[in-house]
Amino acid sequence: MIAIIDYGMGNLRSVQKALEFVGETAVITDDADFMKKADKLVLPGVGAFGDAINTIREKGIDKIIYEGVKADKPFLGICLGMQLIFDKSYEYGEFNGLGLIPGEIKLLPDSVKRPHIGWNDLNIKMRSPLFENTGENPYVYFVHSYYLETDAPVVSATTNYGGEIQIAVQKDNIFALQFHPEKSGDVGLEILKNFGGL
Repeated sequence: MIAIIDYGMGNLRSVQKALEFVGETAVITDDADFMKKADKLVLPGVGAFGDAINTIREKGIDKIIYEGVKADKPFLGICLGMQLIFDKSYEYGEFNGLGLIPGEIKLLPDSVKRPHIGWNDLNIKMRSPLFENTGENPYVYFVHSYYLETDAPVVSATTNYGGEIQIAVQKDNIFALQFHPEKSGDVGLEILKNFGGL
């Protein structure tokens, strides 16, 4: 059972439908007890970092995420859900994230079009169970204006958008993707299937 964490922001239904398509049982929920019982946690998200992290803390979802990660449950952050797991974001201010992995979220440079919308290829940097059977340089779908900067040895993939940017990470049972697997066709479905099989 996969719990898709509902904190009022994001494309929850499309993530659920994609997971169900690859044979997983996925439930959209903000119920603490259900999230604690789930085998895996998915944190999607679309919107502003500050609003999201404030809501997560107000609802006590941060504590559930920490407990789940500590209990070695596979955890997947998608788009804004990826950004939220790092130390800090500079989106419309300065906000502290969940701090699960060291790193900061910064605005894409003025030299590129913002937001970054469309298909880009993955440059695989680290062997990852999520990228098994996705082919060489698979293409995935992005919608974002902010990106990750980290020196931690966790980056599993990058893409080129006005230069190389970090767009996927993994650390132990934590996985996170800047792109939208649920909108990335067969490649995205394979990634979600791989996550379900962890």
